[in-house]
Amino acid sequence: MSNVGKSLLVAGLCRILKQDGWRVAPFKSQNMALNSFVTSDGFEMGRAQVMQAEAAGIEPSVLMNPILLKPTSDRKSQVIVNGKAVANMDARDYFEYKRELVPAIMDAFRNLSVENDVIVIEGAGSPAEINLRENDIVNMGLAEMVDSPVLLVGDIDRGGVFAQLLGTLDLLSESERARVKGLVINKFRGDVSLLEPGLRELEVRGRVPVTGVVPYMKLRVDDEDSLTERFEASPNVNVPSTGVIVPSTGVCVKICVIRLPHISNFSDFSVFETFESMGVSLSYIDSAVELKKLSPDMIILPGSKNTIGDLRWLKECGLSDAVTEFAGRGGIVIGICGGFQMLGEWVSDPFGVEVEKGSREEGLSLLKLHTELETEKITTQVSRKIEGAGGFFEFLNGKTAAGYEIHAGKTYFEDGKEFVGVVDFGSHNVLGTYIHGFFDEGDIALSLVKALAEQKGISLLVENGSHKVDYKAFKESQYDLLADTLRKSLDMKSIYKVIGLPEKKEANNEQI
Repeated sequence: MSNVGKSLLVAGLCRILKQDGWRVAPFKSQNMALNSFVTSDGFEMGRAQVMQAEAAGIEPSVLMNPILLKPTSDRKSQVIVNGKAVANMDARDYFEYKRELVPAIMDAFRNLSVENDVIVIEGAGSPAEINLRENDIVNMGLAEMVDSPVLLVGDIDRGGVFAQLLGTLDLLSESERARVKGLVINKFRGDVSLLEPGLRELEVRGRVPVTGVVPYMKLRVDDEDSLTERFEASPNVNVPSTGVIVPSTGVCVKICVIRLPHISNFSDFSVFETFESMGVSLSYIDSAVELKKLSPDMIILPGSKNTIGDLRWLKECGLSDAVTEFAGRGGIVIGICGGFQMLGEWVSDPFGVEVEKGSREEGLSLLKLHTELETEKITTQVSRKIEGAGGFFEFLNGKTAAGYEIHAGKTYFEDGKEFVGVVDFGSHNVLGTYIHGFFDEGDIALSLVKALAEQKGISLLVENGSHKVDYKAFKESQYDLLADTLRKSLDMKSIYKVIGLPEKKEANNEQI
């Protein structure tokens, strides 16, 4: 099912295969997620495959995710093929259309295979959705198209893992079931020996070997979609007075991200999680009551797949007034992409890109600009130096902002001049930018949380006395930890046998 840990296990297997000398790449034919990325050549793809590519030690490519669906409502999604948006479709229309995408999927798979020894494929949701078996292009249907063996993963943390796995096997066709070469139980907490009787009966009833029991892991890697457990975390709200904060005393900087109904690219904020031991908390909230209770030092409006719809929601739930009041008291507010657009005076949709054609919604008016949505989406990587920062954000001057832009529409100042810069400073305490990954570059994130702490008369205790946090190096360490854990909990000898490869690639091994 969804959220059993497929994305993480694919990343871990990619890392292991890389460590063992194989050229490996991830692949997911169809991904439904609002957490996306733009490649160096301007194509949009799912963030999970980017994370997996990082684990494999290779540059992300749209070949790894040829079809991306970005939900715009409960019934409709934007369909992105080979990195470019082609249409907005409801579920019925897409069901009829998706078989036409098979050539694009197979071309991407073949092109990816040319450069790699192994492709680790991730399915989507459950492989036993019997109402969707016809025209399946992402689970067992894809496995049959590319003649791939399968590992079936179940989540024991939610309970019912034996029913999950046996029920799934029972609903597969005979040809599909024959492809399943191993069962993996994920997110286990406790003594594995107590699980043994169940594992043996599982193998007897399922007629498939158990390939491993993977422990519950708390890793800091990018999530695929809104099922992320990050949204459920409860921050420590014990705030010290002034002086130097040490990790055991609690939180000194509180950051709140507004959890919009169509929140996108929440991976923009993952870097702040690495500062937890320094007294920084990151929480996602969706009510004015929560915001008031947490009394944050900074509020972030994230990206959105439906800016106007989410802007209306902000007003309906009272968060719009809460954010503007917070900013009026000098609170630090940052908007990223759709959140940046919301901070302006209004957002219009003349072509019906998101909502009703000709719609116009008043913004929070914290920035003196406005946005007009357009049919053509901008997808590009950017790297620019920040200039002209003042007030609280003065520390940003001279730093490089690097990342990627994904947005429909253009933003204009009051005089009609188009916004084309890195950031816009509406006042000394409000900032907006189109750049996803804005906080990942250099020491921007660390400088920001230090400035927030200093504003309260508190000094952050930076680990090891260093004033630099290498987020890329941190992620590398997480991938290595993931691989180490999987090596201990999976039967890698059996997995290599299923793949048809020796456990180590020797210099004279031919490409498989």
